[in-house]
Amino acid sequence: MARTGHCLCGAVKFTAKELGPFGICHCGMCQRWLGSAMFGVTVPEKAMEIEGAEHVGSRRSSDWATRCWCTECGSSLWYRYDKGRDGQGDYEVPLGLFDDRDGLTLRREIYFDRKSDSWSVEGSHERLTEAQTTAIFG
Repeated sequence: MARTGHCLCGAVKFTAKELGPFGICHCGMCQRWLGSAMFGVTVPEKAMEIEGAEHVGSRRSSDWATRCWCTECGSSLWYRYDKGRDGQGDYEVPLGLFDDRDGLTLRREIYFDRKSDSWSVEGSHERLTEAQTTAIFG
């Protein structure tokens, strides 16, 4: 089932024809970029349709990823795990951008040892440290 979403002003809209895992990232970059951890849903590259792409700004934030935002309203749009290839890779879309945010199951938290001690998420799911996360994705 496809899910739709958009930025704050609606200049960028998307349809995710397929969803991958739902997870939380506690890395320092996500915390600065979003103001807290990133609660994100993976959307495979081939399953993402974007309307208003001319309003998408991007910045390479690491050797393996790019972060994007709406150039009209400033909303954070997605993180792309592009492995150093600009404009490629799956999308990690913040949960709040989806019109329907229900029915997802948290799979894992990454950079768990970088999480603020001010809050926590309960439940039985995988929790990876910075070293474990970097070994997988870095």
